[in-house]
Amino acid sequence: MTSFSGYLPYAFALIIAIPFLVLLRQFVFTYIKLKEQEIKLLSMKSNSENKTQSYERMTLFMERMKPANLIQKFDKDLAPHEFIFLTEKSINEEFDYNSSQQLYITKNSWKNIVDSKNAIIETLHKTYEGINGNATLDEFKTIFIMNYMEDEDYISKTIEDLRREILIIA
Repeated sequence: MTSFSGYLPYAFALIIAIPFLVLLRQFVFTYIKLKEQEIKLLSMKSNSENKTQSYERMTLFMERMKPANLIQKFDKDLAPHEFIFLTEKSINEEFDYNSSQQLYITKNSWKNIVDSKNAIIETLHKTYEGINGNATLDEFKTIFIMNYMEDEDYISKTIEDLRREILIIA
């Protein structure tokens, strides 16, 4: 009996320590789980902010591509072909600058943006082909706006699609 009584304080400490260790283990796992959820939430919030910024940037790009805004760029003394070259270059440079935004925008919206960009450039070239070589830049700009207005307003439609999608995300 004496040999068992020597272990009694250790057995008592073990009986008290086991529930404490189980509760400590449970607390640690719960804490880790909550931290993982917090990280996921912060990641989602950051991703949402990136998406919002992408939609804002592409909306701004689309606004800048509207013919009413394009015709105000560059010197008024340019020849129509120079204006077309500089405008097309400006559109392509801004598009290339914003091309990384496709990571955060839906495929359909990105396709609409690309189609709108290409349609504006095509309208520029068709307008130039349709005028005679003696047209001034002001005449070219007027015909360019008229040609755009005759077609469907694909830029405004694309902007409206971007607005709808950002409302769903936000």
